[in-house]
Amino acid sequence: MDEEERAAPKDDIAFDRTPTGPAGEVQQVSPLVRRLIAPNAGPFTFTGTCTYIVGRGQVAVIDPGPPDGEHIARILAAVQGEELVCVMATHTHRDHSPAAAVLRAATGAKVIGCAPFAARGGQEAARAQDIDYAPDQVLADGESVRGDGFTLTALATPGHASNHLAFALPEEQALFSGDHVMGWSTTVIAPPDGNMAAYMGSLERLRVRTDLIYWPGHGGPIREPQRFVRALASHRRYREALILARLNAGDRTLDSIVERLYARLDPRLRGAAARSVLAHLEDLVERGLASCEGPPRLDGVFAPGPMKYAPQPRA
Repeated sequence: MDEEERAAPKDDIAFDRTPTGPAGEVQQVSPLVRRLIAPNAGPFTFTGTCTYIVGRGQVAVIDPGPPDGEHIARILAAVQGEELVCVMATHTHRDHSPAAAVLRAATGAKVIGCAPFAARGGQEAARAQDIDYAPDQVLADGESVRGDGFTLTALATPGHASNHLAFALPEEQALFSGDHVMGWSTTVIAPPDGNMAAYMGSLERLRVRTDLIYWPGHGGPIREPQRFVRALASHRRYREALILARLNAGDRTLDSIVERLYARLDPRLRGAAARSVLAHLEDLVERGLASCEGPPRLDGVFAPGPMKYAPQPRA
């Protein structure tokens, strides 16, 4: 679970934590979409990664999940007798893409979707990534994959991950939103691969669309997506205001800000909380609303603006 909404002193986001069904059960959730939940429930994955099977006869699998043998066997059983056109990944975190290579080896289906992880940030940043992910085709923004009766169009939605894609299904005015927008929790934005400015820009991109439903990477569907996206953006702006208030009150380190803002936080989520605050501070420094002695980092010393260094372009 994301650390932010647990600790926020107020929250106008209507989160839905209704269980999405037991792991391992194939559920027909719309005429074109089946959902299979991986057995990897946890504080950051809710009931598990949602793997989606799109189409009938010819099908695509979206976010095949972790390299769990039982989960992969259930995917293969679910599509038995059908043509697996492709396996698609929204991003390369270890709970989303690793099973793609196994499905490709088992079926010959191509792996199509997000780009491989662009290594940066050292071993710590790579720890959460599927560094072995090797797609047969990277979808650029606006490019589509088609099967019998369905179209999946890529939308670049960086922020949670620099290579994050969402996939639109126009036949049902639906969007597979990955970890960019989830109905059960806010999303972790963890630098260096996560970026708050990019995340907010991606939210705005989705806000102006006319999708009727989102199918996220964890948790149940989002049935009023534009309203929900507006609430997420407001939540982030509120969090930003709290961080600026702490800087103005004299807090200078991430530890002190996290201690003040997340006093009731589950200890398992403290590291994620620190990185989310860092993502906000990184954005605030780039906008001149905060300053830092050197580039923003976890052990940095921060203060209210103006900037004290010229931000470097993101790789």
